[in-house]
Amino acid sequence: DSNQTYGNRFILLGLTNIPYLQALSVFTLLIMYLITLSGNIILLIVVRINKQLQTPMYFFLSNLSIVDICFSSTILPKLLITTLSSDRSVSEVECALQMYFHSALGGTESMVLTIMSYDRLTAICKPLYYNVIMNKRFCIFLATVCWSGGFSNAIVQVALTFQLPFCRSHQLDHYFCEEPPFFKLSCQDTWPNEIAMYIAAFILGVCTFVFTVFSYVQIILTILKIRSTHRMKVFSTCASHLTAVSLFYGTIFSTYFRSSFTSAIETNKLVSLIYTTVIPMLNPIIYSIRNKDISNTIKRKLNSFYRTAQ
Repeated sequence: DSNQTYGNRFILLGLTNIPYLQALSVFTLLIMYLITLSGNIILLIVVRINKQLQTPMYFFLSNLSIVDICFSSTILPKLLITTLSSDRSVSEVECALQMYFHSALGGTESMVLTIMSYDRLTAICKPLYYNVIMNKRFCIFLATVCWSGGFSNAIVQVALTFQLPFCRSHQLDHYFCEEPPFFKLSCQDTWPNEIAMYIAAFILGVCTFVFTVFSYVQIILTILKIRSTHRMKVFSTCASHLTAVSLFYGTIFSTYFRSSFTSAIETNKLVSLIYTTVIPMLNPIIYSIRNKDISNTIKRKLNSFYRTAQ
């Protein structure tokens, strides 16, 4: 079948066809991408240079920053190019690679956020055993599980998707290569693919979310037992993570679980745009604003740089 030959190309319909909206989109997305890169790189540098931040919490936060840099880099540069270009076609190999890294990094992020909640649970509920439980070797093991779990799942998802015959159309009503829009292009029954996607979403999404909720229930119950003068101080260490978790899971669930109930393509595109571009940009800002260790380190370095420049 000619539709399944190597080098087969798909047409990404993108975000919009209106010229002035395209220009506005490119400008906005470029600014967001630069903020994402600079914010996450600054966070990584701050954690690296401040010896006080060489702790499990910041080790996992560094992993989250690396995921966010890669996550947005998987989507945004190609989106900017296809929006500016008259040729919006992508090869099957390009599409498969983009889908693979998008799926892998999304799965990794959900697991890293879960491990971060476990870290806070251990720190607040078992403070005397924290250093013993969250030792360096165990932290590296947990990070390895997160990365290998996300990337292993992505192999299955992409392999199943590109086994489908795409004979209905080659126009992908999306701005990047993601599984759900591909199902509409196939003339074959896609229920095995959808089941595989929902199993992965359940394991990497629902299970990790339930564990995160369980962790925070335990944390809140422990905080309520603490004297009221210390409650806000203890809870403030979790506030940033709780905000990041709420944003991530809220958008992920609305994307994957809406797709089976609604055909509102524009809504799904918007939600996908939030978790692929907005969240990676907001994460370093959320963690920096709420975290005095990070913000104070940045201020000290800026002050020393300013004094040196004078």
